Amino acid sequence: MADFLKNVLGGNKPADTPAAKPGSDFADFAEAPAPTPLPFQTTASTPNFGGPVPTARPYTKWYNVHERHSLSEFRTEGIILSIIGVVCLLHLFGARLNRAKTRAWAKAHASLLTSEFALVGLGRSQISEDEPEKILKEKSLFEFAGYATGRQNVAFMDIKLSLMKRFNPLVLLPEYLIGFLFESYPVPEDSLGATIYPFDGKEAQIVPPLPGAAEVRSKDSKSAFDGFVWAVVNKDKMKELRDERYDVSITSTKDHAKLPIWATVMSESAEITQALLTDELVDAVKKAGDLFDYLIVSDQPVEKPKTLEEAVPRKRIFIRYRLPSSNNYEDLVPLFSYFVRLPDHLATAAHFRPEVLRKVKSVRDENIKQIQKLADEEKAEERALERDRLRKAKRDAELNALDAKAQKKYLEKEREKEIRKAAKKQTVRA
Repeated sequence: MADFLKNVLGGNKPADTPAAKPGSDFADFAEAPAPTPLPFQTTASTPNFGGPVPTARPYTKWYNVHERHSLSEFRTEGIILSIIGVVCLLHLFGARLNRAKTRAWAKAHASLLTSEFALVGLGRSQISEDEPEKILKEKSLFEFAGYATGRQNVAFMDIKLSLMKRFNPLVLLPEYLIGFLFESYPVPEDSLGATIYPFDGKEAQIVPPLPGAAEVRSKDSKSAFDGFVWAVVNKDKMKELRDERYDVSITSTKDHAKLPIWATVMSESAEITQALLTDELVDAVKKAGDLFDYLIVSDQPVEKPKTLEEAVPRKRIFIRYRLPSSNNYEDLVPLFSYFVRLPDHLATAAHFRPEVLRKVKSVRDENIKQIQKLADEEKAEERALERDRLRKAKRDAELNALDAKAQKKYLEKEREKEIRKAAKKQTVRA
């Protein structure tokens, strides 16, 4: 109790405590040693949480593509690229095969063409027998065209090779399938078609006035021949020709003892057949075999004429045959050679008796009469439409010139007239 009172009353004071030195609050930190950096050691598996932050790039699958993806994920893309690659290879192979077939045909016929024509090919200079690649020009990967001129009795000749679309199997296969299922759709095939345009006595109109042209004009009459339609046809193509060509449709079909069983003659007269079906032609057709399609001499248009201008006779010679898969043209060159020389035979032998020409001319006159009749009917219809137009214009002008009351009377009068006319027609019919 006494100690307590001393403390309260201030007695027995303790000794003075020393004053705090400046910065005494951080004395513990000041006496601590300075930190030294610890070396960083990487671990293979777990990070060191007690050490400093690692500065090296951590391991992750983002940079290892082979661990994140596999080839199985690109299966669809691989299939698409494979298909594209196959299509490109087939395209290149098909285009190369078509060009090879064209070169084979040109090489087999180069000697014949260069010897028969002064100018062969689409260029301006004559080519030699050693340049078959210049005979035909590529219009597309399945069409090749050629041209020849500069021969007696022939103004010029057009050549066209139509080949299968081997470069595009996506088109070729459906064409084969449709042609197999439907007879009306042709099966794809390689074929040659050529057309000769004879002078027919018109050298003066076609040959330009050059030095020496007078000598040509003196022989004009020797290249002319009578107009008619005559053909030797493969029977497999006969129906197709009748449906597609007007000129052949006006002929009659008759088998001939000289021809093989698969070929026939389409002619307007037996006398024409006797003059044109030579032994040389028969041998060439037999040698060509089933590849032969037709040989046509015609002065009529391929399409049925609808005007008098289209019905004007234009003489031409057509040939068509299919190309052999072996590219061997030994059996087809004689046929094409006869085709080239046929205008010479026509200029000498295609002159017939008046009775034969009257029969041939009667068919053409009948067709001209039908064309003229149709033309007259069309003109009469046009005149009737013009009269109706003028009558209607006159009526509208008269009606617009009247007032409302007069227009009403005009229309009532017109209606009564139509009723009387209809009643009169019913009475006549009864």
